[in-house]
Amino acid sequence: MGRNRVRDVHNYGLIDVTHVLSKSSNVGTSKIALSLPAERLWKVYREIGFGSPTGIGLIGEQSGVLRHFSKWGGEIGHANHSFGYGFSVNMLQLAQAYTVLAADGVRRPLTILKREQPLDPSDERRVLSARVVRQVRAMMEEAVSRKGTGFKASVPGYRVAGKTGTVHKIIHGRYASNRYFSLFAGMVPASNPRLVMVIIIDEPKGKAYYGGTVAAPVFGKTMGEVLRILNVTPDDLPSMKIAGVTPAMEKKP
Repeated sequence: MGRNRVRDVHNYGLIDVTHVLSKSSNVGTSKIALSLPAERLWKVYREIGFGSPTGIGLIGEQSGVLRHFSKWGGEIGHANHSFGYGFSVNMLQLAQAYTVLAADGVRRPLTILKREQPLDPSDERRVLSARVVRQVRAMMEEAVSRKGTGFKASVPGYRVAGKTGTVHKIIHGRYASNRYFSLFAGMVPASNPRLVMVIIIDEPKGKAYYGGTVAAPVFGKTMGEVLRILNVTPDDLPSMKIAGVTPAMEKKP
């Protein structure tokens, strides 16, 4: 795109959308984004909560940065926004976005207090198609397969849907060449999501810095313990596969 070039770690050749996600292909993500108007991508980000306070009421929360699409700077800015550059979000905003994917496209208000009463339906807002979200969740499961970048986020006995991320940190207004945020965000059980978790490692030390290498194992170990404590029913046991059980068809509570 002009004097700018979008690259992947490897040349993946011709791949489908599932492999764009599972391989974290910046090139594939850019091509998908550029096939859509920039305004449409911007609206999706706004709808899932980027660029706005989460409303949990904590003093000092930063709303992040999501500039209007008219200020993205042409094609390269459009492409950058598709794979996580050009804007910023806080950790809770990212988790909120994943709750939308976990809830079949419905956005609900966040809280740090336990709710004593069910949410009023007027507090829920559909922002994405349930059909599309389920397709994306299935693709995100592939990202945690042996062929995906997030395999180390696996939790024995459970289907995990998630995504790795590795981004350069901004230092003095510019992206630093050797300082990173490494992250993994996902949901479990993928067949009927109960929990969303985001792991961010700020400036991982040592030679490894990719999200799939650094953050994904923390997700897998921590989420495994949480599922055990909460006694969440597994959805990926060998007996289920042998019997032909499909947990994805279970009704949500």
